[in-house]
Amino acid sequence: MDMTRRAALLTSAAIASSVAFPMRSLFAQETPRKGGVFTVHYGAEQRQLNPSLQASTGVYIIGGKIQEQLVDLDAAGNPVGVLATSWEASPDGKTITFKLREGVKWHDGKPFTSADVQFTAMEMWKKILNYGTTLQLFLTAVDTPDPLTAVFRYERPMPLNLLLRALPDLGYVSPRHIYEGKGDIRQNPANLAPIGTGPFKFVTYERGQHVIADRNPDYWRPNAPNLDRIVWRVVTDRSAAAAQMEAGQIHYSPFSGLTISDAARLSKDPRFIVSTKGNEGNARTNTVEFNFRRKELADIRVRRAIAHALDIPFFIENFLGDFAKPGTGPVPSVSTDFYPADNGPQYAFDKKLSAKLLDEAGFKAGAGGTRFSLRLLPAPWGEDITLFATFIQQSLAEVGIKVEVVRTDGGGFLKQVYDDHAFDLATGWHQYRNDPAVSTTVWYRSGQPKGAPWTNQWDWTNPTMDKIIDDAATEIDVAKRKALYGDFVRLANTEIPIWTPIEQIFLTTISAKARNHSNTPRWGSSSWHDLWLAE
Repeated sequence: MDMTRRAALLTSAAIASSVAFPMRSLFAQETPRKGGVFTVHYGAEQRQLNPSLQASTGVYIIGGKIQEQLVDLDAAGNPVGVLATSWEASPDGKTITFKLREGVKWHDGKPFTSADVQFTAMEMWKKILNYGTTLQLFLTAVDTPDPLTAVFRYERPMPLNLLLRALPDLGYVSPRHIYEGKGDIRQNPANLAPIGTGPFKFVTYERGQHVIADRNPDYWRPNAPNLDRIVWRVVTDRSAAAAQMEAGQIHYSPFSGLTISDAARLSKDPRFIVSTKGNEGNARTNTVEFNFRRKELADIRVRRAIAHALDIPFFIENFLGDFAKPGTGPVPSVSTDFYPADNGPQYAFDKKLSAKLLDEAGFKAGAGGTRFSLRLLPAPWGEDITLFATFIQQSLAEVGIKVEVVRTDGGGFLKQVYDDHAFDLATGWHQYRNDPAVSTTVWYRSGQPKGAPWTNQWDWTNPTMDKIIDDAATEIDVAKRKALYGDFVRLANTEIPIWTPIEQIFLTTISAKARNHSNTPRWGSSSWHDLWLAE
């Protein structure tokens, strides 16, 4: 990297390189205060609020308060029943029976029953839900012997531990009577005005302005919820969101929604708490995604050249600080159960090697030193993605690849990348959710439904990879499953249909008035039934 460019990058990243976020202890148990309005920073609209159809923190942050899942995680990260009260697997792993909670009602007053679970699992999780389509690939039926029993039947074994790890994110239930026989599920009005069983009832969604949900007076948990209302305020400018927090207009900015410098500043203000707590269940890696429909990117030498052209340690040191480190593959190091001893090929910064690979691939430098041009779409989820896109653009220019960065809103990004495939490179976040089969292998498994966000939409197919993924997802033996995921990581790092060069954990910025926050590993996505605001 030349000194001029290095100086320019250091100027724009001077604050990030020295950021330190002091942790203040959370409040002791107090008597909850009833009432109040909790206001949330909603940074990127996804044009979808139903978590049964789209697995994403940007959907859970709203839909997870309105709809509920069969199982969530408790404070220790263990499965705890929500709409399910118990579960049992057959010895062969092909049948898993859930007992459901009695007396639960949908927000329109209809009773919640096993018929809702059956419909959601077969018509939404299996056919539409990103991540769900792979997880439930071998689900053949859901029997409903009575209104409070749902029996999942699988063609191949489903490890119970895997399913219980997956259901907190991939187990949200939708009302059958709202969707069945009403045309295309994806176009149902309830997707933007959800009807659930959760502690808060949908009120209104004004595009570009806000989403509002009010307290559900008929909620099944006793004495819950505490809040009267939640307002998700759409603020796409991160600095403006920080200013609104300081003015008392926003209580909470989730999932690293503020700039690094603003988070650092607010961490020193006693009115706020800034920490990674409550995000342990959503480790993330930054991605570089390749569209194989471009002949240049279909050549593995080009993909490897692009990886070698990026000085990842420099980017982390100068932009991300202490809350990031180089990634080693699609399974992050925080995954103690599945992180392999051998991750396979790694791609150290080496501009000479990058240029050599591009030459070998037949893409010689032409007039002005340019080899070819690419269109890069960054996801609008966080400041680090925006910075990384610019870093990619500048880094690839130095090896003769001209990059146009095309910025869109959340819905536009999802449509162009995962539905229209109108991209060459994309960069965003991959979120790891406790087990590779939940939300990781789906990025590599072929046969994903067109348009399913955060799945393999690269036009890349590898039968060996598909077999490893399917075998691991149906292997009951713990040691064999881990070994298979080692094979998965090594093949992913060898072929790099996507590259995961940076590993991070989300930051939460929240008002010190909030109580019972950050008390589960996926708190931002959870129901907030016990959340309250102090005076």
